[in-house]
Amino acid sequence: MYVHIGDDILVRAIDIIFILDKQTVVSSEITKEFLINHRSASIHAENNAYKSIVVTKDTIYFSPIASNTLKKRSYKLMV
Repeated sequence: MYVHIGDDILVRAIDIIFILDKQTVVSSEITKEFLINHRSASIHAENNAYKSIVVTKDTIYFSPIASNTLKKRSYKLMV
């Protein structure tokens, strides 16, 4: 099953490792460092505005959809 994370991007639900809220990224130095170190594996939203970050084993997606919405979408597919 796939989760729509915005900007016409679908990610396999089983490949999602975690979903971060934008506020977590802004307030955490460790998270910022992680994103800087994995910049080459990042895919940004079309207008660079994001509300959440979806991390898979291969890619980091900056999503314009809120983390709670993405959580609900992925949870429905896993149950």
